[in-house]
Amino acid sequence: MAIQWFPGHMHLTRKAIAQRIKEIDVVIEVLDARLPGSSANPLLAELTGHKPTLKILNKQDVADPTRTALWLAHYNAQPGTRAVALQASEAAGTQSLVAACHLLAPGRGGMVKPMRVLICGVPNVGKSTLINTLSNKRQAKTGDEAGITKLEQRITLADDFYLYDTPGLLWPRIIVAQSGLHLAASGAVGRNAYDEELVALELVDMLRQHYPALLEARYKLTDVAQMTDEAVLEAVGRQRGALLGKGRINMQKAAEVVITEFRTATLGRITLETPEQFVQWLKAGQELDAQRLAKKEARGEKGKGKMPE
Repeated sequence: MAIQWFPGHMHLTRKAIAQRIKEIDVVIEVLDARLPGSSANPLLAELTGHKPTLKILNKQDVADPTRTALWLAHYNAQPGTRAVALQASEAAGTQSLVAACHLLAPGRGGMVKPMRVLICGVPNVGKSTLINTLSNKRQAKTGDEAGITKLEQRITLADDFYLYDTPGLLWPRIIVAQSGLHLAASGAVGRNAYDEELVALELVDMLRQHYPALLEARYKLTDVAQMTDEAVLEAVGRQRGALLGKGRINMQKAAEVVITEFRTATLGRITLETPEQFVQWLKAGQELDAQRLAKKEARGEKGKGKMPE
């Protein structure tokens, strides 16, 4: 299932970033620590080019700490990049971000050369919460719905430190199938863009393989590794009373339970991907996309060769 979601305001955001980046010193990209690869925007990397980047793995409190460590090592090994994990609502963890920006752009600071930082991220990743914590006031709207922020705004953190907030930005074509599913599971994609039952089945499949104990404890199941994804979802629906009559399970309701309890961390601390997995998925997605483009170009060439009727 290919999940795509690129509302009209994202086209405007793309243009705004392209213009703003010319005068920016550091880019802060806020990622979801539960899906760091899938929530890293390849379009943003294209738009910001060589600018020093600070990767924020937000929501670390609900992510798997072992996998978070792997992702921090992965991003910190990249040139011109620093990565930190935090919980956006906690001031103690966010205050180090200003110092991290100065390390990435040591020549900036003071009234003559104020630090100019662009903060970006996919929808519903916690960017607005982070801004409000950094500025110690409510300057950005927050909510659990994708696409809350619609306009760019400049926020002054200090006399010589300016933060430019942009609306949440996805990219026009998500070529990694797993990324689309993970973004949907996290709430970064509008609900009309995906089938909740299919997303829940993907979640169940990952949990059966990597976090079976969490599934079994939460839904009072045994040996989920030997069950099919559909059987697990049916068991969840039965356990939660999501019934349609005559013993039939309301799979839509069961799916909503699993997705909601993943998002709220009621299931436990979970990270949906490792750096190694994501690199493999990305390679496969790029190969499929190259094949798609080659077929499209071939069709175009054939069309050009036709004689007009």
